[in-house]
Amino acid sequence: MADHFENLLETYGLVILFPTIFFETFGLPLPGESALVATSALAAKGSLNIVAVAITASLAAIAGDNVAYLIGRRYGRAIILAYGTRFGITEEKYEAAERATNTYGAYVVVCARFFVLLRQLNGLVAGSANMPWMKFFVANVVGSVLWVLFWTILAYQFGQHVSLQAKGLHHISVIVAILVPIALVLMFVFGRKALLGRITLNKKGGP
Repeated sequence: MADHFENLLETYGLVILFPTIFFETFGLPLPGESALVATSALAAKGSLNIVAVAITASLAAIAGDNVAYLIGRRYGRAIILAYGTRFGITEEKYEAAERATNTYGAYVVVCARFFVLLRQLNGLVAGSANMPWMKFFVANVVGSVLWVLFWTILAYQFGQHVSLQAKGLHHISVIVAILVPIALVLMFVFGRKALLGRITLNKKGGP
């Protein structure tokens, strides 16, 4: 299946990339990240334009998450869980994403693209939790663009210097998909602690 999907990407390129990333945001088990890496590697070989890949992926990610947000806002948690099991959206996964969104808000929306679970449920949870749309939209654009730029630049540069096979790209994506979220979480946790420490000091030193 991996070889077949790679052949589809090489043959149809952006026509396959857009719906793969777009529908992944609804919780469908589609390889959005792998598709982005593969098309960026193809661009490095001259088969596709890397700018077109980045723009297509960004638009797909932003559009998909916003449609998912509207679904969550319109139908709510109960309806999503009632029908989401057909697409792999279990109550446990949804609750985990919900807890993260309720605790960290826009920070989760920005970082969601780098997490497998949050990338698929981000828009649905934000919508059902009634997060203000403008707040979600801005955070989602930032997160989507950062995610796209990270993978397109990495795969494009790597693809220009070495010959990459599908398995090699897969291993790289797995490793980075683990390391990047950890780094983002650590940056957020320590940055939040430092901010809270400053607020406490300001209160103590205040009148």
